[in-house]
Amino acid sequence: MTNEPLARSSTLGAADTWQPDVLGDGYEYRTLDLGTDPDGEGEIVATLVRHLPDTGISGDTGSGAPGTTGSGATGPAVAVLYLHGFTDYFFQRHVAEHLTARGHRFYALDLRKCGRSLRANQTPHFIGDLALYDRELNESLRLITEETQGEVLVMGHSTGGLVASLWLDRLQRAGGTAAAGVSGLVLNSPWFDLQGPTYVRTVGTQVINTVGRFRAKSALPLSKSSAYGDSLHHSLAGEWDYDLDWKPRQGFPVRAGWLRAIRLGQARLHRGLDIGVPALLLRSKLTQFAREYGPAVDVADAVLDVAQIQRWAGCLGDRTSIVPIDGARHDVFLSADEPRSAAFRELDSWLDWLATYLSGERT
Repeated sequence: MTNEPLARSSTLGAADTWQPDVLGDGYEYRTLDLGTDPDGEGEIVATLVRHLPDTGISGDTGSGAPGTTGSGATGPAVAVLYLHGFTDYFFQRHVAEHLTARGHRFYALDLRKCGRSLRANQTPHFIGDLALYDRELNESLRLITEETQGEVLVMGHSTGGLVASLWLDRLQRAGGTAAAGVSGLVLNSPWFDLQGPTYVRTVGTQVINTVGRFRAKSALPLSKSSAYGDSLHHSLAGEWDYDLDWKPRQGFPVRAGWLRAIRLGQARLHRGLDIGVPALLLRSKLTQFAREYGPAVDVADAVLDVAQIQRWAGCLGDRTSIVPIDGARHDVFLSADEPRSAAFRELDSWLDWLATYLSGERT
């Protein structure tokens, strides 16, 4: 299924009420004012998006993402909070519509300086400490639980998977993830380690820490590849439409201070977390790095090393189900029809299990 063309909205800006979103009918956004940026880039905001299926949007998400489980049953009425990755923002309407067709309420968060939340003269996606994201994550959780009066399932893709895992660990230590209203975590190719040769993760990390501390906004001289972006966008080899200003083909520059924050977060994960809730981890079976697009990029993770994802998945500290999806891309829900269908089937099956598991815990 291909997303319909996006139209950038001129209404995106400060708002404490729900406004029509760029995704069109059935989607609204709400701006979260975060005040002055601790990283020195002025006033910052985050943007919470919600999908409202009762406005006429069909639950049919195409052959790759059926609107219900194979049995025709719907899932529990739990809200979903979706977190995007690096060089990304929320545009995956088929994911929202699949989940609302199951009976879930769906929300997605564009983090500060990302997608809808990026403002003039700000460095895209830059943050000096991943824990700073707690501001918009906690506020989003508060708004969702207040609006739905229910529990929240967190979904995180790539960098968003790392951010979500660290956040839930902090919630668990602060009083309990479940007590905060979170019932589970779904990870879509989470970024759990730095890909590349061993020296990049050893000596390279020491260099990143030093440069990132003193020259945080410096762009690192890394080779760029458009292979993954070219495999996705409908104007090239893909089937998906999204804003190339918010998700450029070759990605945004990687800043030293941002990568330092990532490496510190990954080191914290490697020491072991306790997220306090069950997790489902979906990933591709293969990694295929490439400088330029080719057919092999369509059936593998062209961004992360799936062996690293597998290696560190046990660090979440609760029940974790790990499911490799044959033929999946880095974002498994942006894969071709067959692996995308498989990913949705695995998600549905796990959500049904989670409802039974949680029900048993509470009786």
